[in-house]
Amino acid sequence: MLKSRKELDAELGGAARAWLDEALAEAAHDAARTTTASGTPHPEASPYASPPWELRYAAAGRHCGQENADSVRSLLLVEARAPLSSVTRLYEQGAAAERRAVLLTLHRLDLGDTALPLVEDALRANDTRLVAAAVGPYAADHLDPHAWRHAVLKCLFTEVPVAAVARLDDRARGDSELARMLGDFADERTAAGRAVPEDLRTVLALTAPADGGAHRATPTAAPAAPAPTEES
Repeated sequence: MLKSRKELDAELGGAARAWLDEALAEAAHDAARTTTASGTPHPEASPYASPPWELRYAAAGRHCGQENADSVRSLLLVEARAPLSSVTRLYEQGAAAERRAVLLTLHRLDLGDTALPLVEDALRANDTRLVAAAVGPYAADHLDPHAWRHAVLKCLFTEVPVAAVARLDDRARGDSELARMLGDFADERTAAGRAVPEDLRTVLALTAPADGGAHRATPTAAPAAPAPTEES
């Protein structure tokens, strides 16, 4: 969970707070320099030049502690009103922790659906930290139904708790195609002698039609044959 500036100030020591003050001031200065009064990119702003605050982004864990790095990086992105060029550069050039902070912050930036390639890239990875970050509010708002369903299955396959999926209740409700995909996934697990994740049952229940109908039941192990009686 990302921390607010107030929460960070309460936890950080003097040197770390001073570093954060300077970093956020640099980010705000760059935002003012590269955008017009209407909030659109300044025509002379280069999408290829890395502003100083991006160097601060990479160093956040070293100066403010790894436990605060996501929150500090998120604040920097928001303060800089980071454009697509910056978030793409920080994601593509960053380590996993830096990529995760980008994904966690996308919904706080004015990017529309232009950052979807970053979410799609994270969902192709097997790093569960990236998968969990990728299915946040930005994905809930912008992934199309087909891609969103596969994101849910990715969570089940990689054992990322479905609690990480933003707006799961809303998007899964009455989704018969998602129910079919979940049933197929459960069949495959059962046929391979593997347990069906409880999270799958949770999501399947959410897909139940609004009229109270039910989808086909999730496969379970076949019941044992009854013991023979004396008469047999």
